[in-house]
Amino acid sequence: MADPTLEEIAAGLCAGPPEDFVSARNARAKEVGEAALSARIHALRKPSIAAWVVNVFAQERAGQLDQALQLAAELREAQDDLDAAALAKLGRERRALTRRLAETAAELAGSRGERITPATLEAVEQTISAAFFDPDAAAAVASGRLVRALEPTGSADDVRDAVAGEVTALEPSPARPADELQARRVRREAEKRVAAAEKELTAAERELAKQIKAREALRSRASELSEEEADLEARLAKVRKEVERVQRETPEVEAMHAKAQEQADAAAEEVADARRAVEDL
Repeated sequence: MADPTLEEIAAGLCAGPPEDFVSARNARAKEVGEAALSARIHALRKPSIAAWVVNVFAQERAGQLDQALQLAAELREAQDDLDAAALAKLGRERRALTRRLAETAAELAGSRGERITPATLEAVEQTISAAFFDPDAAAAVASGRLVRALEPTGSADDVRDAVAGEVTALEPSPARPADELQARRVRREAEKRVAAAEKELTAAERELAKQIKAREALRSRASELSEEEADLEARLAKVRKEVERVQRETPEVEAMHAKAQEQADAAAEEVADARRAVEDL
């Protein structure tokens, strides 16, 4: 069996119990027979608690972390073809994934008896976020040999300095053929046109529904007015018949009125004559 490399020894130390790091490191340095390797082991720095949390997660949940880093690489490649709305959605999803992975790492570290403070959790989240945005940081996180947390804006030198031993680059994502990229752009433009057409269709259907409602209201009102018109015409016909009757009976009534007036006048004269006769007695 080949002797363990510095990276293999560092991986075991960087994910071991933090309180045992110094004693375990010194013991390992004494165990190796090569003086140069022993010196390099003895020079290993103790990981910060945040770095230790990430190391534990990287080694215990390597499959989950690899999937997340692969997804992050694909998203970095695809984001140049995204519009503002899609980029904003991508940012929200990436932050949510970063938070979930950080919380999972903290729970895993907590199961080993370590108390994870909010500040430590924030440093873990920043480290994973850095891995999502930078391939070098992704390789550093995946190594499981961090000695300190990473900053999302850290340089390549900062990343190398944060890792015990050498950093092996992650396997690059297979390059997408130019025709595939072109097809993806064409598809995105077609999807935009479909979305725009669907938006116009929705607006047109909304306007059509509005006009149908207005038409139905007018038809209903027209029906009501038609009924009122028929009722008014019936009433008008009745009134006209009554007018004709009144006009027909008016001459006779007028004649009877004149005759009655004459009789009243004659009777009034008779009354007057009788009263004068009484007064002359």
